[in-house]
Amino acid sequence: MGSRDLVSSEVAAAGSGKRENEPNADNFDYDGCLRACAAGDKSALRALYLRESKQLLGVVTRIVRDRARAEDVLHDAFVRIWRRASTFDASRGGGRGWVYTVARNLALDFVRGAGKHSGSEHQAADDEIDSLADPDDTSRWLEKVGSSHWGGDSARLQECLEQLEPTPRACIFHAYVNGYSQSEIGDLIGAPVGTVKSWIKRSLVALRGCMG
Repeated sequence: MGSRDLVSSEVAAAGSGKRENEPNADNFDYDGCLRACAAGDKSALRALYLRESKQLLGVVTRIVRDRARAEDVLHDAFVRIWRRASTFDASRGGGRGWVYTVARNLALDFVRGAGKHSGSEHQAADDEIDSLADPDDTSRWLEKVGSSHWGGDSARLQECLEQLEPTPRACIFHAYVNGYSQSEIGDLIGAPVGTVKSWIKRSLVALRGCMG
């Protein structure tokens, strides 16, 4: 059975199951689930779908702006998750964030690709995507936010930004540069809103401490 057929089968099985059997977010082991997928455990893929498909569909729909197309993208995302689960590296971030990154990147690829073939239909979405700052590009913080709030030392601010852990840095970038709400950031990186809020707060404290 090919990857696409396997995912379709597991999605159908998950959809026909009882929702009360949905994995509990408080004890769901995302990293372990991805390792199980990498080992060929179909039940792990089904559990992941039950746990995250509804929220992931919301994230993808906001990007592609069409529910039917979003469902197709989500299906492709789970195909990619299944195929590439072995590439997940827990030392670079949590499993949930990795899953959301896969889905979001596919959605962005879809919008960019559709825009090439449909003229202005997707131009607004494409422009919006192109305007977003990459969390790893600290120069965009300086362009959009400036350094005056931090004492005017742009070089020092860039050094301090680069000292932050990648995920907390991404949170403050999306909040202050891309203008996302904490809820949207949570959807984007696959983390609870409370965790996002905590990361933003700690990152700002660390920045102020670093800047002196």
